Amino acid sequence: MSLLTPDFGLLVWMTLIFVIVLVLLGKFGFPVITGMVEKRSNQIEESLRKAAEAESRLSQLADEQSRLVEQTRAEQSRLVKEAAEVRDKMIQSARQKASEEAAKIIAHAKTEIQAERESALRDLCRQVSMLSIDVAEKIIRKDLDKGENQLELVDRLVREASQMREKQS
Repeated sequence: MSLLTPDFGLLVWMTLIFVIVLVLLGKFGFPVITGMVEKRSNQIEESLRKAAEAESRLSQLADEQSRLVEQTRAEQSRLVKEAAEVRDKMIQSARQKASEEAAKIIAHAKTEIQAERESALRDLCRQVSMLSIDVAEKIIRKDLDKGENQLELVDRLVREASQMREKQS
C-alpha cells in the first residue's frame, strides 16, 4: 500500500473521516466562524456609522463655529461703533464745554474792558472838569479889562491844559 496508490478501504476511511470532519465543522465550526465574521462586519458597519455621525457632528460644529465667529465679528463691530460714538460724544461735549468756557471768559473780559473804559472816561471827565474849573478860576482872578488879554489868557491856559494832558498820558 503506497500513499500514491491508495487501496479502496483507505479511500473509504478517508472519505468517511472527511465527511465527519465536514459535518462537525458544519455543525460547530462554521457557525462560530460565520458568527465572528458577522460580528466583525457589524463592528465595521457600526464604526462606519459612528464615523459618519462624527463627520456630521464635526460639520455641524464647523457651521456653529462659523456662525459664532460671524456673530463675534458683528459684536466686535458693534462695540467698536459704540466706542466711536461715545468718543465722538465725549469730544463734542468737551468742545461744547470749551466753547462755553471761552464765551464766559470773553464775556468777562468784555465786561472788565467796559468797566475800565467807563472808569477811564469818568477819570477823564473829572480831569476835564477840574481843568475847566481851574481855567475858570484863573480867568476870574485875572484882571480881564481888555479883550486881547482875555484871548491870550485862554490860549495860554489851553496850551497848559494840553501839555498837562500829554504828560499824564
